[in-house]
Amino acid sequence: MSGRFIHGFPFPPRGWPLAVLLALFVGTGLIGHDPWKGDDAISIGVVADMLARGHWLAPHLADQAYPAPPLYYWTAALTGALFSWLLPAHDAMRLASGLWVALILFLLYRAGREWHRDEAAPHEFAIASVLAMAGCLGFLVHAHEAQPMLTSLAGHAAAYWALAMMPRKPARAALILGLALGLGFLGNGFAPMLALLPVAAAAFWLAEDRAAAGKALLGGLAIGAAIAAPWPLLLAALQPDYFAQWLADELSQIGRPANMLRTAGNYLAMLPWFAWPALPLALWTLRSKRRFLRAPCYRLPLLAAAAVWLTLSFTFEARSSSALLLLPPLALLAAPGVATLRRGAANAFDWFGIMTFSFFCILVWIGWSAMVAGWPARLAERVVKLAPGFVGEFQPLPFAAAAAATLAWGWMLTTGQRQRSPWRGLVHWLGGLTAFWLLLTSLWLPWIEYGKSYRSVGLAVKTALPARHGCVAGRNLSDSHRAFIDYYAGVPLRAEKSRAGARCDWLLVQHDLGQRRDLRLPGWETVTEARRPSERNERFVLYRRAG
Repeated sequence: MSGRFIHGFPFPPRGWPLAVLLALFVGTGLIGHDPWKGDDAISIGVVADMLARGHWLAPHLADQAYPAPPLYYWTAALTGALFSWLLPAHDAMRLASGLWVALILFLLYRAGREWHRDEAAPHEFAIASVLAMAGCLGFLVHAHEAQPMLTSLAGHAAAYWALAMMPRKPARAALILGLALGLGFLGNGFAPMLALLPVAAAAFWLAEDRAAAGKALLGGLAIGAAIAAPWPLLLAALQPDYFAQWLADELSQIGRPANMLRTAGNYLAMLPWFAWPALPLALWTLRSKRRFLRAPCYRLPLLAAAAVWLTLSFTFEARSSSALLLLPPLALLAAPGVATLRRGAANAFDWFGIMTFSFFCILVWIGWSAMVAGWPARLAERVVKLAPGFVGEFQPLPFAAAAAATLAWGWMLTTGQRQRSPWRGLVHWLGGLTAFWLLLTSLWLPWIEYGKSYRSVGLAVKTALPARHGCVAGRNLSDSHRAFIDYYAGVPLRAEKSRAGARCDWLLVQHDLGQRRDLRLPGWETVTEARRPSERNERFVLYRRAG
């Protein structure tokens, strides 16, 4: 294999070439930037609260109850405690996502190998499933943020492995299924795991030995319940109010979308870009109806994709984080499609990936030149307009990483064209996506960070408050905003209309200048204003009670 690697990237990759490619995909973008608004900031805020205030059993955000299962936050707290001596705390916490993503890809490999064990090359089919999953555009950002849904995604991948193994090794399948259900519940609760119930029912229906399959499924449910039960039982015994709030939120999740048909349509509308390239490859796999009806390795992933889609439609609004659960069955279905692509379709897919990511890599370099060297001048003016005050600087280490990624991408292309392989397009797709992501998170990261980071807002609030300021109330603030203020300023904001918030002498308000220009409030004195450098309308104003 080493000789093949020297003379060209092997198709399909295995051994060290595969490990290097996936390690670059998993590791790139996890560190080097502040928490960003959304799930990343909220999750890091929950973990920071856990480490600072000891809310290990019942997760809190900025010292207020945030009812959610704790598994992801526990793992992020562990990586935060282990690596905060080396990295900023938020980067150390985010390493947990890298561990979960690596686990997801490993479990999907095992599932793919088991599903396609009767094929001529099950190892290659398994690798194709992993490459298709990693290459999905919708997976890219969520795989590199602090994202609790990754725990449920790992549970789904493990469950598909268990269901595939059930006819051969029912006892081991029961154990893996139980771990999948239990840990998936501890990661994100009931709703993400509900989709696996109809999938398990389909596996039972398709099984040749239904008695053995039924015992394996019941065993898996029992093991999953044994793993999941201790946390809610402890919660009910030690913090009954928190438990009641969490249970109410969990039960209200069923039927939450106001219009389920619209939600189902929104998920379908999202898939063409979110699940690219797994979706078209999966559709190509199912082009033969006879083959689809005959083989369980085609029927069950298709039924799983349908079951997950329908379950998501009445439990979650159409968000990209919940749509992650649709990717594993599509990736498993995509693997045979890669091997059976006709030469013309395979070449078209290959050239589409090559041209797309080569273009975007060139665009990233041109944008970096505009930021650092001021050329092209018109683009440099646009950069300044979008991020007023930003000054680009040449940084040797990110430049070296980007140059190495560009050379590696070029080497993969030049050597890959000498090899005829149906896997080439998928490998080039993931290679190009990884190269582009590495360039973006090295060359453009300072500019992206300049516009997205709330560090300046948090530090401004911290500087303006006296040492003994008492409590601070908040108005018009999202969970992300509360997480930022607590993380950077060490100030847990109280809800303005709560009993505790009504007694506070300090008030932080988020204003939208597009709707309100007069930032004065009756009965309050303005202490300081803060905003992100590139934000025009969003203003944070800290007030002190007058008199």
